Amino acid sequence: MIDKAISPASIQSMLQTLRSHQSEAAGKTGSMPGASELGGAAGGVQKTGFSDFVSGALGQVNDLQVQSSDMRTAFDRGENMALTDVVLGMQKSSLAFEATLQVRNKVLKAYEEILNMPV
Repeated sequence: MIDKAISPASIQSMLQTLRSHQSEAAGKTGSMPGASELGGAAGGVQKTGFSDFVSGALGQVNDLQVQSSDMRTAFDRGENMALTDVVLGMQKSSLAFEATLQVRNKVLKAYEEILNMPV
């Protein structure tokens, strides 16, 4: 069975499939100047930094907090809003905030450890 998986015909078939997918992806994203012929990692993939990731995560937590506050305010005004939805939204926002707080604490602890390392 392994011999069939690594046969030259099988390998050629896999390469052909990869090349066709590569050409489809290159056609959709357009070609980038300086990109390698094989596509590689620079073939149209936009790199995001750590700060972009952190700001996106904080934005999501903020959106949950705002949504929870809006739901609670709407329920307090007497709008047609289920109490279970309001409580669930509040719990989601609370959990997201607690998780963010724990990540912040871990990052600060790691930063302090790095500062206290002997040089």
